[in-house]
Amino acid sequence: MNETPRRPLAVAIMGPTASGKTAAALAIAERIPAEIISVDSALVYRGMDIGTAKPTREERAAVPHHLIDIIDPLDAYSVAQFRTATLQLVDDIVTRGRLPLLVGGTMLYFKGLVDGLDDLPGADPAIRAELEDDAARLGWPAMHARLATLDPETAARLKPNDAQRLQRALEIIRLTGRPMSELLALRAPEALPFELLSFALEPQDRAVLHARIARRFDLMLEDDALLDEVDHLRRRGDLHPGLPSMRCVGYRQAWEYLDGRIDRAALRETGIIATRQLAKRQLTWLRSMPDRIVIDCLAPDAPAQILARLPAQF
Repeated sequence: MNETPRRPLAVAIMGPTASGKTAAALAIAERIPAEIISVDSALVYRGMDIGTAKPTREERAAVPHHLIDIIDPLDAYSVAQFRTATLQLVDDIVTRGRLPLLVGGTMLYFKGLVDGLDDLPGADPAIRAELEDDAARLGWPAMHARLATLDPETAARLKPNDAQRLQRALEIIRLTGRPMSELLALRAPEALPFELLSFALEPQDRAVLHARIARRFDLMLEDDALLDEVDHLRRRGDLHPGLPSMRCVGYRQAWEYLDGRIDRAALRETGIIATRQLAKRQLTWLRSMPDRIVIDCLAPDAPAQILARLPAQF
């Protein structure tokens, strides 16, 4: 009897912001031949280094990194683009005899990779412009109420101020005449061509993670590093706060400060709060992933715990 060929292995290292994912991946790559695939929707942007806590040049020289600095902040990067690139990268890395490490906290990317892509229509600039005009006149909470009458299932999982996702859900209804929840339910799952062993770095004590978040944001503000970075981006003249890149945590608050809308104290407070809210959303996503192996991100031997759970060939 012919045995089914064993699928190659890739390892996911997920976790909330400031949980030490990059450090853990680098420590693992010191012990075994590995390459890192970034699973982070902010690290894709060139010129956004400070606010994204991008791996340093030295770290990226020590271990090959992928999907970092691949697009301009003016452009968008979709889940579909991420999935296509990652499938090819995993195949290439395995061919080189190394272990692919998928490292990051953009849970939508992980979900798109594992569950496959939806068959939703592409963006329509005219409809989006109409929806933005409606939102400017009525407010996003009113747009959320509109969505609740048309697609209550999607509205129930979106916050009233989640402009990007509300706009997309309403756009899909305009384009197809059907709610997004119905279209997503019709999606057939796509099996990955590799085995994905998933680890989640989660804090046993969330207060310690919050302290890490505050300390990291303070470091970003030190010597005005983050403000100088955002000021440099603003001076290009073609970027604006509505872009996905400029809505990243930290960049949005720094832009408001440079606009004179908030003071330095509010910049720090709102930046830390927004980062903590991001971490909370990431942890909520992680709890919905039953196959993950949970590692305490505060444990000093977290990388060793991951290594101990890898198959014998590593």
